[in-house]
Amino acid sequence: MNEQIASQRHWSTQKERGSLFLMRLTALSVRLFGRRLLAPVLYLIVLYFFVSARSARRHIRQYQRYLAAWSGNPALQPTLGSVFGQFIAFADNLLDRLDVWRGRLRFEQVQLVDPSGIRPRLLRSQHGGRGEILVVTHLGNPDVCRAMAELGEQVPLNVLVHNRHVAQFNRLLGEAGDRSMRLIQVSELDTAMMMDLSQRVERGEWLAIAGDRVPLHDGRRVTVNFLGHPAAFPQGPWLLAGLLRCPVNLLCCLKVDGRYRIHLDPFLDSAGWERGRRDAAIAGWVQRYADHLATQCLLAPQQWFNFYDYWQNASAEATDAN
Repeated sequence: MNEQIASQRHWSTQKERGSLFLMRLTALSVRLFGRRLLAPVLYLIVLYFFVSARSARRHIRQYQRYLAAWSGNPALQPTLGSVFGQFIAFADNLLDRLDVWRGRLRFEQVQLVDPSGIRPRLLRSQHGGRGEILVVTHLGNPDVCRAMAELGEQVPLNVLVHNRHVAQFNRLLGEAGDRSMRLIQVSELDTAMMMDLSQRVERGEWLAIAGDRVPLHDGRRVTVNFLGHPAAFPQGPWLLAGLLRCPVNLLCCLKVDGRYRIHLDPFLDSAGWERGRRDAAIAGWVQRYADHLATQCLLAPQQWFNFYDYWQNASAEATDAN
């Protein structure tokens, strides 16, 4: 949680110790006392962070204000209650993650919205087909990627992350019961990493990578319009897709009326670009992705869990209304 609500510094430079400790403590408490008894305690923790994390409150207000203006819906304008509600939604998200890791999220609890039939390709990839790329987001619960693997009847799913503490998170996932999801650190797409990922795709394995978190190094990002303001998005997912020449699909897991909906949407049949047109092609794809993400935000406005300064080039608010 400390990482997600930190401000000013790049999100990937934040230490994970507080987050790992909180998740370990929460996981132990859930096993001992159950989710119902734990929820009030976790909400008190969230209240503490809400009161003490002024910058996080400011950034959430900024997001809600931008979303309201972009959508033309004044009901989405930020209030004290709506900002606190987004913190509470994050607490619920954390509890849901524990359920996912412990295998308590079952097929019948998840609604799959897949109008283009991407799931059948997941099944076929186990029998000689090539893998594909899933671009996920920190809108909603990306950990329901595990449910995606289960819906695909244990299709190997590799989650590519920029986190420096992958080994610790893999161990935590294993302690919680997760065996189907592998995290792979991809700070740099060097030759060795590309060869490894290419082999995985050829074996029918799928790759999942976030499309809304820029890497630590400034060089692999592109600025596009998001909710009416310039925001930086990573080039990595699209560069990877072009080098691997595989299809790209968008995956978003939202909680609606107490039930998760996994939205699967095709994005690119086969990524590629003409010589000298790589940057232009990627910029076009990223803008399309940002537009798609903006429409998804309207489906679950309070499930945006980027608590840092997402629009770093935008004008900062002079004061915090709270």
